[in-house]
Amino acid sequence: MAPEREICLLTVSGGVDSVVLAHLFHIMGWRAGIAHCNFGLRGEESDGDEKFVKDLAARYGFDFYSKSFDAKYFAKQHSVSTQMAARELRYPWFEEIRNANGYHWIATAHHANDSLETVLLNLVRGTGLPGMTGILGKYNFLIRPLLLASKEEILAYAAEHGLEWREDRSNDTDDYKRNLIRHKVIPVFQQLNPSLEATFNATSERLRSGNNLLNEFLEQWRAATVITNQDDIRINKQLLYSCNEPAYRLWHVLQGYGFSYQQAKQVFASLDAISGKIFFSNSHILLIDRLELVIRARSGGQTDDELAIPYSEGEFSFGDLTINLVNRGKDHNSQTGNEKSVILLDVAKLEFPLKIRRWKQGDIFAPIGMKGKRKKLSDLFIDLKMNRFEKERASVLLNGNGEIIWVIGVRSDERYRVGDLAGQLISISISNKI
Repeated sequence: MAPEREICLLTVSGGVDSVVLAHLFHIMGWRAGIAHCNFGLRGEESDGDEKFVKDLAARYGFDFYSKSFDAKYFAKQHSVSTQMAARELRYPWFEEIRNANGYHWIATAHHANDSLETVLLNLVRGTGLPGMTGILGKYNFLIRPLLLASKEEILAYAAEHGLEWREDRSNDTDDYKRNLIRHKVIPVFQQLNPSLEATFNATSERLRSGNNLLNEFLEQWRAATVITNQDDIRINKQLLYSCNEPAYRLWHVLQGYGFSYQQAKQVFASLDAISGKIFFSNSHILLIDRLELVIRARSGGQTDDELAIPYSEGEFSFGDLTINLVNRGKDHNSQTGNEKSVILLDVAKLEFPLKIRRWKQGDIFAPIGMKGKRKKLSDLFIDLKMNRFEKERASVLLNGNGEIIWVIGVRSDERYRVGDLAGQLISISISNKI
Protein backbone atom coordinates (compact mmCIF):
# COMPACT_ATOMS: atom_id res chain seq x y z
CA MET A 1 0.00 0.00 0.00
CA ALA A 2 0.96 3.66 -0.39
CA PRO A 3 -0.05 5.09 3.03
CA GLU A 4 0.55 8.69 2.01
CA ARG A 5 -2.20 8.40 -0.64
CA GLU A 6 -4.44 5.52 0.41
CA ILE A 7 -6.82 4.89 3.30
CA CYS A 8 -6.89 1.62 5.22
CA LEU A 9 -9.67 -0.02 7.23
CA LEU A 10 -8.13 -1.62 10.33
CA THR A 11 -9.91 -4.63 11.81
CA VAL A 12 -9.47 -4.26 15.57
CA SER A 13 -10.70 -6.76 18.14
CA GLY A 14 -9.08 -5.04 21.11
CA GLY A 15 -6.39 -7.69 21.56
CA VAL A 16 -2.71 -6.79 21.67
CA ASP A 17 -2.06 -7.59 18.00
CA SER A 18 -4.72 -5.29 16.57
CA VAL A 19 -3.99 -2.58 19.17
CA VAL A 20 -0.35 -2.55 18.02
CA LEU A 21 -1.54 -2.34 14.39
CA ALA A 22 -3.73 0.67 15.19
CA HIS A 23 -0.92 2.36 17.15
CA LEU A 24 1.50 1.96 14.25
CA PHE A 25 -0.92 3.66 11.86
CA HIS A 26 -1.53 6.41 14.42
CA ILE A 27 2.11 7.30 15.09
CA MET A 28 2.92 7.15 11.37
CA GLY A 29 0.12 9.58 10.63
CA TRP A 30 -1.49 7.25 8.12
CA ARG A 31 -5.18 7.67 7.33
CA ALA A 32 -7.35 4.83 8.61
CA GLY A 33 -10.66 3.76 10.05
CA ILE A 34 -11.38 1.03 12.59
CA ALA A 35 -13.94 -1.78 12.27
CA HIS A 36 -14.94 -3.94 15.24
CA CYS A 37 -17.17 -7.03 15.33
CA ASN A 38 -19.10 -7.92 18.48
CA PHE A 39 -19.97 -11.61 18.27
CA GLY A 40 -21.46 -11.66 21.76
CA LEU A 41 -19.56 -14.82 22.67
CA ARG A 42 -18.42 -13.51 26.09
CA GLY A 43 -21.43 -11.46 27.17
CA GLU A 44 -20.47 -8.28 29.01
CA GLU A 45 -16.81 -8.82 28.18
CA SER A 46 -17.66 -8.63 24.47
CA ASP A 47 -19.49 -5.35 25.07
CA GLY A 48 -16.45 -4.14 27.00
CA ASP A 49 -14.23 -4.98 24.02
CA GLU A 50 -16.45 -2.87 21.76
CA LYS A 51 -16.33 0.15 24.10
CA PHE A 52 -12.56 -0.17 24.43
CA VAL A 53 -12.05 -0.19 20.64
CA LYS A 54 -14.51 2.69 20.17
CA ASP A 55 -12.56 4.79 22.69
CA LEU A 56 -9.28 3.82 20.99
CA ALA A 57 -10.58 4.97 17.60
CA ALA A 58 -11.72 8.30 19.10
CA ARG A 59 -8.33 8.83 20.76
CA TYR A 60 -6.50 8.24 17.49
CA GLY A 61 -8.98 10.25 15.42
CA PHE A 62 -10.07 7.25 13.32
CA ASP A 63 -13.62 6.71 12.09
CA PHE A 64 -15.24 3.83 13.96
CA TYR A 65 -17.57 1.10 12.67
CA SER A 66 -19.11 -1.66 14.75
CA LYS A 67 -21.66 -4.39 14.23
CA SER A 68 -23.11 -7.14 16.41
CA PHE A 69 -23.42 -10.68 15.05
CA ASP A 70 -25.03 -13.83 16.44
CA ALA A 71 -22.15 -16.16 15.60
CA LYS A 72 -23.56 -19.11 17.57
CA TYR A 73 -26.86 -18.98 15.67
CA PHE A 74 -25.06 -18.69 12.32
CA ALA A 75 -22.81 -21.64 13.22
CA LYS A 76 -25.81 -23.79 14.11
CA GLN A 77 -27.76 -22.82 10.97
CA HIS A 78 -24.81 -23.55 8.66
CA SER A 79 -23.28 -26.50 10.56
CA VAL A 80 -19.88 -24.83 10.99
CA SER A 81 -17.71 -24.05 13.99
CA THR A 82 -18.17 -20.78 15.88
CA GLN A 83 -14.74 -19.66 14.65
CA MET A 84 -15.67 -20.35 11.03
CA ALA A 85 -19.02 -18.59 11.52
CA ALA A 86 -17.24 -15.50 12.85
CA ARG A 87 -14.94 -15.51 9.82
CA GLU A 88 -17.79 -15.87 7.33
CA LEU A 89 -19.69 -13.05 9.01
CA ARG A 90 -16.92 -10.50 9.45
CA TYR A 91 -15.11 -10.46 6.10
CA PRO A 92 -18.18 -9.64 3.95
CA TRP A 93 -19.02 -6.85 6.40
CA PHE A 94 -15.48 -5.45 6.19
CA GLU A 95 -15.80 -5.44 2.41
CA GLU A 96 -19.13 -3.60 2.64
CA ILE A 97 -17.47 -0.87 4.73
CA ARG A 98 -14.53 -0.65 2.32
CA ASN A 99 -16.79 -0.21 -0.70
CA ALA A 100 -19.20 2.22 0.96
CA ASN A 101 -16.56 4.50 2.49
CA GLY A 102 -13.75 4.61 -0.04
CA TYR A 103 -11.12 2.57 1.80
CA HIS A 104 -8.39 1.17 -0.41
CA TRP A 105 -7.38 -1.71 1.88
CA ILE A 106 -8.58 -3.89 4.74
CA ALA A 107 -5.80 -4.64 7.23
CA THR A 108 -5.80 -7.48 9.75
CA ALA A 109 -3.29 -8.01 12.55
CA HIS A 110 -2.20 -11.56 11.66
CA HIS A 111 1.45 -12.23 12.53
CA ALA A 112 4.11 -14.89 11.99
CA ASN A 113 2.83 -17.14 14.78
CA ASP A 114 -0.67 -17.11 13.29
CA SER A 115 0.77 -18.22 9.97
CA LEU A 116 2.79 -20.99 11.62
CA GLU A 117 -0.30 -22.22 13.50
CA THR A 118 -2.27 -22.27 10.24
CA VAL A 119 0.36 -24.44 8.53
CA LEU A 120 0.44 -26.89 11.44
CA LEU A 121 -3.37 -27.06 11.44
CA ASN A 122 -3.31 -27.78 7.71
CA LEU A 123 -0.78 -30.55 8.27
CA VAL A 124 -3.03 -32.15 10.86
CA ARG A 125 -6.04 -31.97 8.55
CA GLY A 126 -4.10 -32.99 5.44
CA THR A 127 -2.91 -30.53 2.84
CA GLY A 128 -1.00 -30.01 -0.36
CA LEU A 129 1.77 -27.55 -1.14
CA PRO A 130 -0.55 -24.49 -1.04
CA GLY A 131 -1.48 -25.32 2.56
CA MET A 132 2.20 -25.27 3.52
CA THR A 133 2.86 -21.71 2.36
CA GLY A 134 1.20 -19.96 5.30
CA ILE A 135 -1.04 -16.88 5.39
CA LEU A 136 -0.66 -14.51 2.46
CA GLY A 137 0.57 -11.01 3.19
CA LYS A 138 -1.69 -9.55 0.52
CA TYR A 139 -4.78 -10.98 -1.14
CA ASN A 140 -7.03 -8.80 -3.29
CA PHE A 141 -7.85 -5.82 -1.01
CA LEU A 142 -6.73 -7.59 2.18
CA ILE A 143 -3.30 -6.83 3.70
CA ARG A 144 -1.52 -8.11 6.81
CA PRO A 145 1.19 -5.60 7.78
CA LEU A 146 2.38 -7.54 10.86
CA LEU A 147 2.81 -10.91 9.15
CA LEU A 148 6.61 -11.00 9.48
CA ALA A 149 6.54 -9.99 13.17
CA SER A 150 6.51 -12.63 15.88
CA LYS A 151 4.12 -12.59 18.82
CA GLU A 152 7.10 -11.92 21.08
CA GLU A 153 8.04 -8.83 19.05
CA ILE A 154 4.46 -7.54 19.14
CA LEU A 155 4.29 -7.91 22.94
CA ALA A 156 7.66 -6.16 23.30
CA TYR A 157 6.43 -3.25 21.16
CA ALA A 158 3.24 -2.94 23.23
CA ALA A 159 5.24 -2.89 26.46
CA GLU A 160 7.73 -0.33 25.11
CA HIS A 161 4.91 2.08 24.17
CA GLY A 162 2.81 1.45 27.27
CA LEU A 163 -0.16 0.16 25.27
CA GLU A 164 -3.24 -1.36 26.91
CA TRP A 165 -5.38 -4.06 25.36
CA ARG A 166 -8.18 -6.50 26.11
CA GLU A 167 -7.61 -10.16 26.97
CA ASP A 168 -9.85 -12.86 25.51
CA ARG A 169 -9.99 -15.64 28.10
CA SER A 170 -10.99 -18.20 25.46
CA ASN A 171 -7.44 -17.95 24.13
CA ASP A 172 -6.16 -19.44 27.38
CA THR A 173 -8.02 -22.76 27.02
CA ASP A 174 -7.04 -25.77 24.93
CA ASP A 175 -10.62 -26.38 23.79
CA TYR A 176 -9.78 -25.29 20.23
CA LYS A 177 -7.23 -27.02 17.98
CA ARG A 178 -5.45 -23.77 17.23
CA ASN A 179 -5.01 -23.04 20.96
CA LEU A 180 -3.71 -26.57 21.54
CA ILE A 181 -1.09 -26.09 18.83
CA ARG A 182 -0.22 -22.65 20.23
CA HIS A 183 0.19 -23.81 23.83
CA LYS A 184 1.52 -27.37 23.46
CA VAL A 185 3.05 -27.97 20.04
CA ILE A 186 4.83 -24.77 19.06
CA PRO A 187 6.75 -24.48 22.39
CA VAL A 188 8.33 -27.87 21.61
CA PHE A 189 9.48 -26.63 18.20
CA GLN A 190 10.80 -23.45 19.83
CA GLN A 191 12.94 -25.56 22.15
CA LEU A 192 14.45 -27.21 19.07
CA ASN A 193 14.83 -23.88 17.22
CA PRO A 194 14.70 -20.64 19.25
CA SER A 195 14.47 -18.70 15.94
CA LEU A 196 11.45 -20.70 14.82
CA GLU A 197 9.37 -17.79 13.51
CA ALA A 198 12.22 -16.37 11.40
CA THR A 199 13.03 -19.82 10.04
CA PHE A 200 9.37 -20.40 9.27
CA ASN A 201 9.06 -17.05 7.44
CA ALA A 202 12.04 -17.90 5.23
CA THR A 203 10.74 -21.41 4.53
CA SER A 204 7.26 -20.09 3.71
CA GLU A 205 8.73 -17.62 1.25
CA ARG A 206 10.61 -20.40 -0.57
CA LEU A 207 7.57 -22.69 -0.59
CA ARG A 208 5.37 -19.86 -1.87
CA SER A 209 7.78 -19.18 -4.71
CA GLY A 210 7.92 -22.86 -5.56
CA ASN A 211 4.15 -23.11 -5.48
CA ASN A 212 3.82 -20.10 -7.77
CA LEU A 213 6.21 -21.67 -10.28
CA LEU A 214 4.35 -24.98 -10.12
CA ASN A 215 1.01 -23.27 -10.67
CA GLU A 216 2.43 -21.37 -13.64
CA PHE A 217 3.58 -24.65 -15.20
CA LEU A 218 0.28 -26.39 -14.47
CA GLU A 219 -1.73 -23.52 -15.95
CA GLN A 220 0.33 -23.76 -19.14
CA TRP A 221 -0.36 -27.49 -19.26
CA ARG A 222 -4.05 -26.87 -18.56
CA ALA A 223 -4.32 -24.34 -21.40
CA ALA A 224 -2.80 -26.86 -23.82
CA THR A 225 -4.80 -29.84 -22.56
CA VAL A 226 -8.21 -28.81 -21.21
CA ILE A 227 -10.98 -27.74 -23.58
CA THR A 228 -13.53 -25.45 -21.93
CA ASN A 229 -16.86 -25.30 -23.77
CA GLN A 230 -20.02 -23.43 -22.93
CA ASP A 231 -21.65 -26.59 -21.54
CA ASP A 232 -18.74 -28.68 -20.29
CA ILE A 233 -15.01 -29.16 -19.78
CA ARG A 234 -13.13 -31.91 -21.63
CA ILE A 235 -9.75 -33.54 -21.02
CA ASN A 236 -8.17 -35.91 -23.53
CA LYS A 237 -7.38 -39.21 -21.80
CA GLN A 238 -4.34 -39.90 -23.97
CA LEU A 239 -2.71 -36.63 -22.91
CA LEU A 240 -2.99 -37.75 -19.29
CA TYR A 241 -1.32 -41.08 -20.04
CA SER A 242 1.64 -39.36 -21.67
CA CYS A 243 2.70 -37.02 -18.83
CA ASN A 244 4.45 -37.26 -15.47
CA GLU A 245 2.36 -37.15 -12.27
CA PRO A 246 -0.96 -37.30 -14.14
CA ALA A 247 -3.13 -37.60 -11.01
CA TYR A 248 -1.68 -34.37 -9.57
CA ARG A 249 -2.17 -32.55 -12.87
CA LEU A 250 -5.72 -33.82 -12.98
CA TRP A 251 -6.35 -32.60 -9.43
CA HIS A 252 -5.08 -29.15 -10.40
CA VAL A 253 -7.98 -28.99 -12.87
CA LEU A 254 -10.62 -30.88 -10.89
CA GLN A 255 -10.25 -29.02 -7.58
CA GLY A 256 -11.81 -25.98 -9.26
CA TYR A 257 -14.97 -28.04 -9.71
CA GLY A 258 -15.16 -29.33 -6.15
CA PHE A 259 -13.30 -32.65 -6.52
CA SER A 260 -10.76 -33.80 -3.93
CA TYR A 261 -7.25 -35.09 -4.55
CA GLN A 262 -8.42 -38.58 -3.58
CA GLN A 263 -11.16 -38.38 -6.21
CA ALA A 264 -8.62 -37.24 -8.81
CA LYS A 265 -6.55 -40.34 -8.05
CA GLN A 266 -9.66 -42.53 -8.35
CA VAL A 267 -10.57 -40.93 -11.67
CA PHE A 268 -7.10 -41.57 -13.09
CA ALA A 269 -7.15 -45.15 -11.84
CA SER A 270 -10.49 -45.63 -13.65
CA LEU A 271 -9.43 -44.30 -17.05
CA ASP A 272 -9.25 -47.81 -18.52
CA ALA A 273 -12.61 -48.84 -17.09
CA ILE A 274 -15.68 -49.23 -19.28
CA SER A 275 -16.80 -45.79 -20.45
CA GLY A 276 -19.74 -44.29 -18.64
CA LYS A 277 -18.35 -44.34 -15.08
CA ILE A 278 -19.18 -41.11 -13.25
CA PHE A 279 -17.91 -39.21 -10.21
CA PHE A 280 -19.70 -36.49 -8.27
CA SER A 281 -18.64 -33.38 -6.38
CA ASN A 282 -21.11 -31.07 -4.67
CA SER A 283 -21.31 -28.89 -7.78
CA HIS A 284 -20.22 -31.01 -10.76
CA ILE A 285 -20.36 -34.43 -12.42
CA LEU A 286 -17.40 -36.07 -14.14
CA LEU A 287 -17.94 -38.69 -16.85
CA ILE A 288 -15.24 -41.05 -18.11
CA ASP A 289 -16.06 -41.30 -21.81
CA ARG A 290 -14.30 -43.33 -24.50
CA LEU A 291 -11.60 -40.83 -25.38
CA GLU A 292 -11.94 -38.06 -22.83
CA LEU A 293 -13.12 -36.92 -19.44
CA VAL A 294 -16.20 -34.71 -19.51
CA ILE A 295 -17.09 -32.41 -16.61
CA ARG A 296 -20.32 -30.46 -16.32
CA ALA A 297 -22.27 -28.61 -13.65
CA ARG A 298 -24.97 -30.51 -11.82
CA SER A 299 -28.28 -29.25 -13.19
CA GLY A 300 -30.50 -30.03 -10.21
CA GLY A 301 -33.23 -31.33 -12.50
CA GLN A 302 -34.97 -27.99 -12.99
CA THR A 303 -35.83 -28.46 -16.70
CA ASP A 304 -39.48 -28.05 -17.63
CA ASP A 305 -41.22 -31.19 -18.91
CA GLU A 306 -42.45 -29.59 -22.13
CA LEU A 307 -42.56 -26.24 -23.92
CA ALA A 308 -45.32 -25.19 -26.34
CA ILE A 309 -44.25 -22.92 -29.23
CA PRO A 310 -47.08 -20.94 -30.90
CA TYR A 311 -47.05 -19.68 -34.48
CA SER A 312 -45.61 -16.35 -33.44
CA GLU A 313 -42.23 -14.74 -33.76
CA GLY A 314 -40.40 -14.55 -30.46
CA GLU A 315 -37.91 -15.98 -28.00
CA PHE A 316 -38.69 -18.90 -25.70
CA SER A 317 -36.79 -20.74 -22.96
CA PHE A 318 -36.56 -24.46 -22.24
CA GLY A 319 -34.11 -25.56 -19.56
CA ASP A 320 -30.70 -24.33 -20.68
CA LEU A 321 -31.93 -23.64 -24.23
CA THR A 322 -33.05 -20.38 -25.82
CA ILE A 323 -35.35 -20.83 -28.83
CA ASN A 324 -36.01 -18.17 -31.47
CA LEU A 325 -38.81 -18.44 -34.05
CA VAL A 326 -38.57 -16.12 -37.07
CA ASN A 327 -40.91 -15.79 -40.08
CA ARG A 328 -38.89 -16.12 -43.31
CA GLY A 329 -41.65 -15.53 -45.85
CA LYS A 330 -40.89 -17.44 -49.07
CA ASP A 331 -37.14 -16.82 -48.94
CA HIS A 332 -35.67 -20.30 -49.40
CA ASN A 333 -32.16 -18.87 -49.25
CA SER A 334 -32.58 -17.31 -45.81
CA GLN A 335 -31.11 -20.42 -44.17
CA THR A 336 -29.80 -23.71 -45.50
CA GLY A 337 -31.63 -25.72 -42.87
CA ASN A 338 -28.52 -27.89 -42.43
CA GLU A 339 -26.92 -26.02 -39.55
CA LYS A 340 -26.88 -27.81 -36.20
CA SER A 341 -28.43 -24.88 -34.41
CA VAL A 342 -31.04 -23.82 -37.01
CA ILE A 343 -33.83 -25.57 -38.89
CA LEU A 344 -35.91 -24.16 -41.76
CA LEU A 345 -39.52 -25.43 -41.91
CA ASP A 346 -42.47 -25.30 -44.28
CA VAL A 347 -45.45 -23.88 -42.37
CA ALA A 348 -47.88 -25.93 -44.47
CA LYS A 349 -46.51 -29.14 -42.92
CA LEU A 350 -46.85 -27.90 -39.35
CA GLU A 351 -49.58 -28.11 -36.73
CA PHE A 352 -49.24 -25.50 -34.01
CA PRO A 353 -48.38 -25.28 -31.26
CA LEU A 354 -45.10 -27.09 -31.79
CA LYS A 355 -43.51 -28.62 -28.70
CA ILE A 356 -40.05 -29.15 -27.27
CA ARG A 357 -39.26 -31.80 -24.67
CA ARG A 358 -36.40 -34.06 -23.59
CA TRP A 359 -36.10 -37.23 -25.65
CA LYS A 360 -37.30 -40.49 -24.11
CA GLN A 361 -36.87 -44.19 -24.69
CA GLY A 362 -39.07 -45.39 -27.56
CA ASP A 363 -38.82 -42.13 -29.54
CA ILE A 364 -38.59 -42.86 -33.26
CA PHE A 365 -38.22 -40.71 -36.36
CA ALA A 366 -37.08 -40.80 -40.00
CA PRO A 367 -33.58 -39.27 -40.08
CA ILE A 368 -32.82 -37.11 -43.08
CA GLY A 369 -30.70 -39.00 -45.61
CA MET A 370 -32.25 -42.41 -44.83
CA LYS A 371 -35.02 -42.13 -47.49
CA GLY A 372 -37.85 -42.31 -44.98
CA LYS A 373 -36.53 -45.30 -43.07
CA ARG A 374 -37.31 -45.00 -39.37
CA LYS A 375 -34.83 -45.26 -36.53
CA LYS A 376 -34.99 -45.21 -32.76
CA LEU A 377 -33.28 -42.22 -31.19
CA SER A 378 -31.46 -44.54 -28.80
CA ASP A 379 -29.90 -46.37 -31.78
CA LEU A 380 -29.00 -43.07 -33.47
CA PHE A 381 -27.21 -41.92 -30.31
CA ILE A 382 -25.21 -45.17 -30.23
CA ASP A 383 -24.26 -44.77 -33.89
CA LEU A 384 -23.11 -41.22 -33.23
CA LYS A 385 -21.17 -42.37 -30.14
CA MET A 386 -22.88 -39.74 -27.99
CA ASN A 387 -21.81 -39.85 -24.34
CA ARG A 388 -24.10 -40.03 -21.35
CA PHE A 389 -24.15 -36.27 -20.79
CA GLU A 390 -25.00 -35.56 -24.43
CA LYS A 391 -27.83 -38.07 -24.30
CA GLU A 392 -29.23 -36.58 -21.10
CA ARG A 393 -29.30 -33.11 -22.67
CA ALA A 394 -30.82 -34.23 -25.99
CA SER A 395 -34.17 -32.58 -26.79
CA VAL A 396 -36.64 -32.97 -29.64
CA LEU A 397 -38.88 -30.55 -31.55
CA LEU A 398 -42.32 -32.06 -32.10
CA ASN A 399 -45.05 -31.22 -34.57
CA GLY A 400 -48.53 -30.72 -33.13
CA ASN A 401 -49.41 -34.24 -34.31
CA GLY A 402 -46.66 -35.72 -32.14
CA GLU A 403 -44.14 -36.48 -34.90
CA ILE A 404 -40.49 -35.63 -34.24
CA ILE A 405 -39.40 -32.83 -36.57
CA TRP A 406 -35.87 -32.39 -35.26
CA VAL A 407 -33.54 -34.03 -32.77
CA ILE A 408 -32.20 -30.63 -31.81
CA GLY A 409 -28.62 -30.06 -32.88
CA VAL A 410 -28.32 -33.65 -34.11
CA ARG A 411 -30.55 -34.59 -37.06
CA SER A 412 -33.82 -33.48 -38.65
CA ASP A 413 -36.62 -35.68 -39.97
CA GLU A 414 -36.81 -36.46 -43.71
CA ARG A 415 -40.55 -35.72 -43.76
CA TYR A 416 -39.92 -32.09 -42.85
CA ARG A 417 -37.25 -31.35 -45.46
CA VAL A 418 -38.09 -28.06 -47.21
CA GLY A 419 -38.94 -28.74 -50.85
CA ASP A 420 -38.69 -26.46 -53.86
CA LEU A 421 -42.44 -25.89 -53.88
CA ALA A 422 -42.66 -24.86 -50.20
CA GLY A 423 -44.60 -21.72 -49.41
CA GLN A 424 -44.42 -19.78 -46.15
CA LEU A 425 -41.28 -20.63 -44.15
CA ILE A 426 -40.16 -20.21 -40.58
CA SER A 427 -36.77 -20.78 -38.99
CA ILE A 428 -36.22 -22.06 -35.47
CA SER A 429 -32.80 -21.48 -33.96
CA ILE A 430 -31.46 -22.91 -30.72
CA SER A 431 -28.71 -21.58 -28.48
CA ASN A 432 -27.49 -22.42 -25.02
CA LYS A 433 -27.93 -19.84 -22.28
CA ILE A 434 -24.65 -18.35 -21.16
